Amino acid sequence: MAEEGALRVLVVEDEGVVSLDIRNRLKRMGMQVVGQADSGEEAVRLAVEQTPDLVLMDIMLAGEMDGIEAASRIRDSVGTPVIFLTAYADEATLDRAKISTPFGYIVKPFEDRELAINIEMALYKYKMDRRLRDNERWLDTTLRSIGDGVITTDQDGRVTFVNPEALRILGQDGEEWLGQKLDGVLRLTSEETGEPVRDMAGRVLRGEEACCSSDNMLLFPPVGEPAPVNITISPIRRGREGDVMGAVLVIRDISERKHSEQELRAYVRRLKTTLEQTVNALAITSEKRDPYTAGHQQRVAQLACAMAKELGLDEDKVEGIRVAALLHDIGKIYVPAEILSKPARLTNMEMGIVKTHPEVGYDILKEVPFPWPVAEIVLQHHERVDGSGYPSGLRRQDILPEARILCVADVVEAMSSHRPYRAALGPDLALKEITKNRGHLYDSELVDVCISLFNDGFNFKQFD
Repeated sequence: MAEEGALRVLVVEDEGVVSLDIRNRLKRMGMQVVGQADSGEEAVRLAVEQTPDLVLMDIMLAGEMDGIEAASRIRDSVGTPVIFLTAYADEATLDRAKISTPFGYIVKPFEDRELAINIEMALYKYKMDRRLRDNERWLDTTLRSIGDGVITTDQDGRVTFVNPEALRILGQDGEEWLGQKLDGVLRLTSEETGEPVRDMAGRVLRGEEACCSSDNMLLFPPVGEPAPVNITISPIRRGREGDVMGAVLVIRDISERKHSEQELRAYVRRLKTTLEQTVNALAITSEKRDPYTAGHQQRVAQLACAMAKELGLDEDKVEGIRVAALLHDIGKIYVPAEILSKPARLTNMEMGIVKTHPEVGYDILKEVPFPWPVAEIVLQHHERVDGSGYPSGLRRQDILPEARILCVADVVEAMSSHRPYRAALGPDLALKEITKNRGHLYDSELVDVCISLFNDGFNFKQFD
């Protein structure tokens, strides 16, 4: 229940769920909702009957009267300040909305912090408009309690108010800034370029900019280290004529956010390193059992990634292909060592055992929460576009693009390298094989990309 003397707010919103959410937010902030309406006509009637302290008004409403017309009538009848709450932020709508001289705009969706700050700013502008600058009690309970730093100026740019949070950010223990020119005492630089940022308040006061906002700035206090901040400066206007009476500057200290971002980036780097080391360990483990194919998975990964980059795939997809390629034969852990190193052609039964390795690999990897479909790629890397592959006999449209890339890279590397039952056939024969079966066993586009890479000088030897 709202306390005695709480801000009395009328909510005008034609979507029931949104209206309920706004009312609940206001109640949590200690404000009193004196009414709700879903049409412009009802909003005007309730505003006259309840005389609220503030109206939160959607622009698009049920009925014949929209929020802009309703706001104009409320302004003319009871003078209550109106803030537009709307998802319609196009320039034409905002230009039309100016006829009702609103005290602010909040674009949906929004956060509680944004709602609270805009309400306080609107009330401040409203009270300034009615020449209530000496209302120290209101200042103490509103601007002084806001979590962001707030500084106001008169129309000449001289500081008239500094709240405690602004003093904290500025490293001040008093209000030494009062009466001084804001641009003369506020030292700001761009965090990206290091260039000084000047005359922000002046541009707003002269009407050159409706609102001046800048992210990623460094504020240099008189004492202490510079702090990363976000700055927003808005004009304080007088009545319907729109004369600028001053400016209000909101400073948000983003030091903690920056620190959290740095910690998050460091954590992500550590996770990436751990993932890389784990993947490499698994790849090495599978190859330790088959010395004849040592390095096979790494070389397949190099060729597959080169093909992916040639296709213009983004870095994230390339990384997923690299991880899948490094692990594509991990299922051979299940295959007896004597079969893997047999110096002769495999029997049908032995080949049947070898052909289980994609499914075994899938079973090993399927529960690992990779950000890519690594297990599925490993499962499909022996499928062929004509459906003659294994283990599922998938055709082109059902095979993952990453698996089709891995298929070509795997065949080319395997034929280019030594095997227990034969010497290396070399890249030339490998390229002849994929060319011969282009469009039948292997994806035509990927065959062309692979051949193009070798024609441009790709060589497995550089990755040994």
